[in-house]
Amino acid sequence: MLQRVDHRRTLVLGASPNPHRYSYRAVELLQENHLETIALGNRKGAIHGLEIETDLKPFEHIDTITVYMNQFRQAQYEDYMLSLKPRRIIFNPGAENPDFEQRAEQAGIETLEACTLVMLRIGLY
Repeated sequence: MLQRVDHRRTLVLGASPNPHRYSYRAVELLQENHLETIALGNRKGAIHGLEIETDLKPFEHIDTITVYMNQFRQAQYEDYMLSLKPRRIIFNPGAENPDFEQRAEQAGIETLEACTLVMLRIGLY
């Protein structure tokens, strides 16, 4: 079930410093909605002053992970995502991963195949 926008911490997995990528725009919109955001990607860079992390740090209090990488690239991050114990994981278009979604749900994590950009724009993030 979708919830109204609040101030919970979101990790954007697959964040890119390229302004033409959807992950870049997601970081922008999360910040515009005053949501605490962590950008995690495989290349250093920044999005409007927010540094893109490249190390798998044990971030705490992650409410949502929003995924912007295909299921094959996700494989190396699956255990990491579970270790953060988010409330939910959003699999954006192109990031769907049925096997990992099932694994996350078995760990008590809500999964959504949805578009973070749309959810933010309509106020159902």
